[in-house]
Amino acid sequence: MRDFVDGTAYNSEQGNRAKKLFAAVVLAALDDAIADDKKYGNGPEQIARWARSRDGREVLSCAGIDPNERVVTGLMDFVGKGVRTSVALSREESERRHAAEQAEAA
Repeated sequence: MRDFVDGTAYNSEQGNRAKKLFAAVVLAALDDAIADDKKYGNGPEQIARWARSRDGREVLSCAGIDPNERVVTGLMDFVGKGVRTSVALSREESERRHAAEQAEAA
């Protein structure tokens, strides 16, 4: 029984690592689309084309993201804002965005 539990825990951990790896691929695709948007002006279209492709849907699914049209729209909006993923995920950007929302609400 102990071997079964250890094996299950190991497999679960491996699955979580794989999910994180695919999430990193999604973040890289977003950064590439943002770079394309700044250089060529077609970033949202690029990320939409990728997310709707067979490979894109597979990567999104493996990252734990349901590859539906709502997600594609969200990815396009994110790329349209032009904020790189490393900046968007930072604490400073989150605090700045929250402060702006508070000021806007007041």
